[in-house]
Amino acid sequence: MTLEITPLDAALGATVSNIDLSNPLSADSVAAIHDAWLQHIVLVFRGQSLSDPQLLDFTRYFGELEYPPYKLLNYSQGSGQKNDIPVEINVISNVIENGKKIGQLGASEAKWHTDTPFVERPPSASVLHALEIPPTGGNTSFMNMYAVLEALPAAIRARVEGKRCKHDVSHTSDGVLRHDYEESKDASECPGPWHPLIRSHPESDRKALYLGKRLYAYIEGLPIDENEELLDEIWAIAERPEFSYEHVWTKGDVLMWDNRCAMHRREAFDGNERRIMHRSQLRGDVPA
Repeated sequence: MTLEITPLDAALGATVSNIDLSNPLSADSVAAIHDAWLQHIVLVFRGQSLSDPQLLDFTRYFGELEYPPYKLLNYSQGSGQKNDIPVEINVISNVIENGKKIGQLGASEAKWHTDTPFVERPPSASVLHALEIPPTGGNTSFMNMYAVLEALPAAIRARVEGKRCKHDVSHTSDGVLRHDYEESKDASECPGPWHPLIRSHPESDRKALYLGKRLYAYIEGLPIDENEELLDEIWAIAERPEFSYEHVWTKGDVLMWDNRCAMHRREAFDGNERRIMHRSQLRGDVPA
């Protein structure tokens, strides 16, 4: 059957049908998926059943694999993942087995973020495979950062043009302080790399707003009060529903998204229910 790409009725996203990602892909299929990914930012593949090696094989079609955050950060606590999980796979889960967490991020809300922006070369893409999902909750929403940038009033855009933002490394996307870090006095003192607030996509050359997590984000050169005021104004626009798509997961879903022009968040879910996702990532470029 012919590969079918159907845009979602939202600010971003498309469903890719008539494909089994566990099988080798033709060059034409890879090219079609890559083009759709650049155009629609988020791709949804339903009904997939992938082993970890198959998930990694699919990801490799589009670039070089990147390590998970705990590996990039040389996290002293390790990942907690089982030894038979490939090192390129990041387990996103609230499940505890034999008194130990098998993955990261638990069951609480994960605030708006891009994946791993707290390194000099953030990943270009994330691919997330749903292995177990709770009956309700845990939906993931995505934000079109091309559209958010275009919606900024001229006065706000002028204030962020050419500016850089610090991406805090000391806290996870669910707001938890990492074991290897201490709390900072304010956002200006948080550790993390500087990235441009407006970045050019290295493949499409389109410009997108590149925000860090709302908490502990800091725009260079601004007093803290002014920094918080400006970020509040930007986020009031960014969080408008017309810029987002909310994905309700079903078992077997695979989502692939572009971290260079999208943000995402996860709603909380019942911690007594099991949720297991396996994620791979693609190595990216230094934002510019």
